[in-house]
Parts: sequence; structure tokens; C-alpha cells
Amino acid sequence: MTSTKDSSGADRPLTIAQLAELAGVSTATVSKVVNGRSEVAPETRTLVEGLIREHGYRRQKRRVSPAALVELVFHALEGDYPIEIIKGVEQVAREHHLAVVLSELQHRHTPGKGWIEGVLSRRPTGVIAVFSGLTDGQRDQLATRDIPLVLLDPTGDPGHLVPSVGAGNWSGGLSATRHLLQLGHRRIAIITGPDYALSSRARLDGYRTALDTAGVPVDPALIRRGDFLVEGGLAQAKHLLRLPDPPTAIFACNDGQAVGVYQAAHELGLRIPDDLSVVGFDDLPPTRWAVPPLTTIRQPLTEMAVTAANMLVKLAQGEPLPQSRIELGTELVVRSSTAPL
Repeated sequence: MTSTKDSSGADRPLTIAQLAELAGVSTATVSKVVNGRSEVAPETRTLVEGLIREHGYRRQKRRVSPAALVELVFHALEGDYPIEIIKGVEQVAREHHLAVVLSELQHRHTPGKGWIEGVLSRRPTGVIAVFSGLTDGQRDQLATRDIPLVLLDPTGDPGHLVPSVGAGNWSGGLSATRHLLQLGHRRIAIITGPDYALSSRARLDGYRTALDTAGVPVDPALIRRGDFLVEGGLAQAKHLLRLPDPPTAIFACNDGQAVGVYQAAHELGLRIPDDLSVVGFDDLPPTRWAVPPLTTIRQPLTEMAVTAANMLVKLAQGEPLPQSRIELGTELVVRSSTAPL
């Protein structure tokens, strides 16, 4: 097997020619993989990427400096959630003379075909993926080209290999439900987010814990799976409010779904908070102007974005991170959509 060693006898990264010899392909093919070109068979790409992970890649030319860009990837660009994220990333980007490039995945949670080729051709300073993730192959392609990646509000468990920033979702679910319990509510419903979202599962676990601690049985009929969209909140709230024994309070696991709950209550002739108390999650700017203003759990989205962007800059500068996973606290913001039973 081809290998190179330094003066101490330790293995050194391989050149394109040496990788090509190991893979049994041409140097042109390895070069295409290294530079993110698309016209390589998937099996060959996987083989070459695996060899690069195992042996490393020694660049034969002076390393090309990255572009002064931050690649910011969203699963969807809808509502106020992405605006709060963009504000935080822009703040850090300005400080470091970086521009921000936005990518939208059209509600997918991993980038589709062609995305990685575009990123590699732009050679950004780094990538921040918001409420989304990358495939193992896409992460490997970024890593082999020294393009750092940070996950923001990840949908799944990021582990310790990829730096990430999240919020206290479990404690937020606990606080929202405890607030309603303290107001005397016992028929408390929850509209979750999708099952694949770790944040949704954590908020539901906090809800269950609050009820269990208070000695209130969890009624499965009061747990409805949502999708973090207004339309989903509307549909699920209508189902809940038409039950023979409907809830007196609803915890919607994001502010968008809470808007849907407001609309459902209006259509069914119910008054908030007189007939129904509502709690959201996020504390996006419009919630304070809802009628009545929404009680919600503040998720510090802009601060989360600032933290993620600062982590990215440190990684791009070759500095180690003191921790790979950062979780910022959430807090209850009481307004006028909740009242004693």
C-alpha cells in the first residue's frame, strides 16, 4: 500500500496521485472529488472520501484562502424565525467583514443533490445549518476541505463530532405547563412539533414531567402531533376543542401553532383567555401584538445565532472550542393569553 512518512516515521497525508493509486482510479477523478465536482460515480466518491478520511490529503499547491462568506442554511424561509437567526449571524459577520449567503431547503432537513457542489465552489469561511442537518457524506466533504460546520437548533442529536447550539427545550416545556397548572388548569392540551425534531420531543417531555410532578394524569387525547405551522395548529386545536371534554388550556410548541389556536378559538366562538388559555414557544416579535398578547416561552434565537456564528469564526481561525454543544436558557414571558381557571 502506498504511504508516506515524515522524519519521525509517522504517517503523512497523501497526495492526489497517491490517493489515486490506492483507489485504483485516475488522478483526474480524485481531483474532481477533492474539488467537489459532481461528475463522479457515487461509489467512487465514497471510496475516495473514505481514503481521505483515513489518510488525510496533502495539498500540492498553496491552500486557497476561503471566501469571506458564511453559508447560512435554512430548512425553510418562512415567518419570523429565520429573521431572528439572520439578525444574529449578520451581527457577527459584520464584525469580521464577512458576507452571508442564504440557502433554503424547501422544507427538507438535509440538502438535496447539487447543494454541496455549490458550497464547495464558493469555498465559504464556514457553514451554519439551521433546524436541519447534513448527510455523513456532505459533512465529510466539508471537513476534507477545512470548511467548518455548526448546527443551530438541530433537529436530531448532533453528538460531539459537530458543534451545535440549542435552547433549553425541556425546561421550556416544563415552565409552560407549570404556569398553566399554577393557574388552576388540569385539562391542559399540547400541540407538539414533528416527531423527528429533538426540540419537539424535549418540550413534550417537559410537559409530561410538569403534569406528573403535579399528580395530574397525562390524557393521551390531549396530546396532538403538530408540524410547527399555523395551519397545523389550527387543525389540531379544532380537534381538541371539539372533544366531549375539551381542554381549558393549550400549550402550542411554537408561536406559529399558537396563532392557529387563536384562529380555531375565534372560529368556534371561544374567547382567549376567558374560555381558553394559550401558551406558545419562541417569543417572536409579533406575539406581543397578538390580541390578546401571547404568553410564551422565550427562545433566544438571535443570541443562539450569535453564539453559533462566533463558534464558526473560531473554528475558521483554527482555535479550539471550549465545548462542542451549547444550550442557552429559555424563560416564561407572561402576557394576557393565560388566566386563572
